[in-house]
Amino acid sequence: MTVEIMDTTLRDGEQTSGVSFSTSEKMAISRLLLNELHVPRIEVASARVSDGELETVSKICAWAQGIGRLDAIEVLGFLDGGASIDWVCKAGGRVINLLAKGSERHCRLQLNQTPEEHFARIADEVGRAVKAGLKVNLYLEDWSNGMKHSRDYVLAMMESIKSLPIERFMLPDTLGILNPYDTLSYVHDMVKRYPALHFDFHAHNDYDLATANVFAAVKGGAKGVHCTINGLGERAGNATLSSAITVIHDQLHGTTGIDESRINKVSHIVESFSGILVPPNKPIIGDSVFTQCAGVHADGDNKHNLYYNDLLPERFGREREYALGKTSGKANIRKNLEALGIELPEEDIKKITERITLLGDKKEIVTQSDLPFIVADVLKHAAIPSRVSIANYALNLSQGLHPTATVKLIIDGEEYQESAVGDGQFDAFMKAVRHIYTERLKRPFPTLTNYSVNIPPGGRTDALVHTIITWNYQGSVMKTRGLDADQTEAAIQATLKMLNLIDSVA
Repeated sequence: MTVEIMDTTLRDGEQTSGVSFSTSEKMAISRLLLNELHVPRIEVASARVSDGELETVSKICAWAQGIGRLDAIEVLGFLDGGASIDWVCKAGGRVINLLAKGSERHCRLQLNQTPEEHFARIADEVGRAVKAGLKVNLYLEDWSNGMKHSRDYVLAMMESIKSLPIERFMLPDTLGILNPYDTLSYVHDMVKRYPALHFDFHAHNDYDLATANVFAAVKGGAKGVHCTINGLGERAGNATLSSAITVIHDQLHGTTGIDESRINKVSHIVESFSGILVPPNKPIIGDSVFTQCAGVHADGDNKHNLYYNDLLPERFGREREYALGKTSGKANIRKNLEALGIELPEEDIKKITERITLLGDKKEIVTQSDLPFIVADVLKHAAIPSRVSIANYALNLSQGLHPTATVKLIIDGEEYQESAVGDGQFDAFMKAVRHIYTERLKRPFPTLTNYSVNIPPGGRTDALVHTIITWNYQGSVMKTRGLDADQTEAAIQATLKMLNLIDSVA
């Protein structure tokens, strides 16, 4: 079974609130859909929208003609006495998708026409389009409500137009009211009555049932379905192409000719052009959907892929990831270390797991890019004795005033508290600590000779900050590291490690 896909990202998808593609963006998306994904048909615009849209469609048609794919370009047109037909012809198009009324309410209340009058206008417009050299598909707008509330109207329309030179009869759930049971019943009824005709199904997602309704429509005998990249579309959007074709491939064992491996790339380009972000848990294309969070899942993957299903990330040009956080467990950590080519003994993995769990408890985001910093931080300082700890500290930063710090240290069980003013928060912190050591304890204190801050590649503002501080202590040079989402906290951690180092040799 082959199911024909028509992508309407550039027409129906552009009706998403706040979305307007430029000419260059429409050209780029057209190329991606036809050349990368191998979509058979794309609906690129509505006729008579603007002069700018005419210019855009003309460029798309000229490009498509140059690669022998002009018949893949479709434009929505109206029963307007030939105005839409002229517009499509002027743009160089070959296919028009005429919009008729698929429910009696729309026919009578919006057009103020009788069914007979409307059917006659359809016949006239189809004849006019064919005479102009166009292929014609026909939308039965609001068909789902028509089948629910005016089935006799729908069947009378089909009897009137079934013999017209119409390539495809397109059945929209315009207001997204259908459920899979109704979709299966209604589509099957149409196919059974008119087995020689080609029916497409056009889903909307108002009840979050668009993909389920695509499944039901194909099950009911629809030969084609309409989708958009990322589910763009009016209100709650249309059926998402990535989900629809995966359901057709896996659940219905059909074919579409779509290249699954390019879906993720195209999705994120359209995301960038549209400005509509893909939710991280969106099936197939969301950032998190191939990420295992629970450690037990990673452990199961290590043991005969127990948590895999047919939705393998490699199918869609992606990779499986293992999240790092408080639920990770050693199995997740090990998977990420393997991906980085890092081998560590079990005891070291246990220490790193404890540190990542601590970071997860603080709700800090930990990524695979952070992992080498965490490994270095934990392992380089694992042997440092902990005789010095910070009981508490308070940092204050106010407009027009010098930053202040109050620090309470516990050194060999004794508490020491001091306050200081500095040029910055960390400088104030350091002055308070230095005062404790030099004035209260009468002990030498290191000089800070270098201070560097790094974040993992990617430049995220929520990335962990890796701070390395070089100290000179009585002629000896030492380096300590701190790792935290906050730069000052990372520097304080590095300072605490230095205090424990010098305390161990005092």
